[in-house]
Amino acid sequence: MKPHYPILDGLRGTAAILVVIYHLLEAYFGIPVNHPMHHGYLAVDFFFMLSGFVIGYAYDDRWAKGMTVWEFFKIRLVRLHPLVIAGVLIGAIGFYFDPYTNGMAHTSILKLIGVTLISFTLLPSPDVRGWGETHPLDGPCWSLLQEYIANVLYALVGRFMSKSALWVVIIISAGAVVYAANYHGDLGTGWGYDTFWIAVVRMVFPFFAGLLLFRTGKLIRIPMAYTVCSVILLILFFIPTYSFNGYYEAAIVIFVFPVIVSAGAGGKIDGRWAKLCKFSGAISYPIYILHYPFIYIYTAWIANEKPAPSQIVPVACGLFVFFILLAYAGLKLYDEPVREWLKKHWLKPRIHG
Repeated sequence: MKPHYPILDGLRGTAAILVVIYHLLEAYFGIPVNHPMHHGYLAVDFFFMLSGFVIGYAYDDRWAKGMTVWEFFKIRLVRLHPLVIAGVLIGAIGFYFDPYTNGMAHTSILKLIGVTLISFTLLPSPDVRGWGETHPLDGPCWSLLQEYIANVLYALVGRFMSKSALWVVIIISAGAVVYAANYHGDLGTGWGYDTFWIAVVRMVFPFFAGLLLFRTGKLIRIPMAYTVCSVILLILFFIPTYSFNGYYEAAIVIFVFPVIVSAGAGGKIDGRWAKLCKFSGAISYPIYILHYPFIYIYTAWIANEKPAPSQIVPVACGLFVFFILLAYAGLKLYDEPVREWLKKHWLKPRIHG
């Protein structure tokens, strides 16, 4: 039987929660250098590395059992796409009724419907907000597109690659990460049309590094791995940096994240902590993909109404709790039932995953 890595599930949840906190703070601290969680967006790069590790763990041995590329794609669509649809739909409804930006004053209903239909496919769509986003109805979808690209690369090329070949890809892509981080000044981009190439750079290194980590099997064993790794992520994201910001973020992705993933995979956990990791991992994807449509409205409220911090704090705290409840409800009432139906009607029993 395959070993399970519950701490990696928990760390995925930790990263997703930090993304939510980052976005709630970002609405008030609009200038990046003033943001207290200056590097919170690196959670996305951490997601990509976890994904590479987990994809290798879940699928490397299935190809010899007869799984085809098309079957792999269907498995991944069933796993990821129902919540993409939900997130985009919530984003479209939020855009239509947003009382602070009045986006419909300069967007026809036909254009909104068209953008929504394109967004359902996860392809980049026309920008309706003026932010230059590739996915303006649900911003985090930009990283899901990269996840899909990573899955395609894995199915077509990555599954055949030796460890030596992976090392070549990793070394070259690590150089690209350093270049992109210093070119832009940070790695907090890739969500726009003008920096789409950085999105690809941010995906390639961590995904294939995660895949290599799984295949080498070199795990780090430390006590209290879940707590230690979560605290390290928290500290790394909050450390302020200045002129060397690009080098710092590149170093975190290239050198520190692999250590955290290895420690998370090598750690042991049980009891209440194991239950926390299971819950945290379960809501990580729903909270990541469903929260941002509400962040658009929340951000517009702060920008237009200019409320005092004493007004913002309770709203932010309320939204945080709401996002957790929304994620759990979305998981149990929508995502899991839809995925179960799709598995029964679209996937062969032997390839469920």
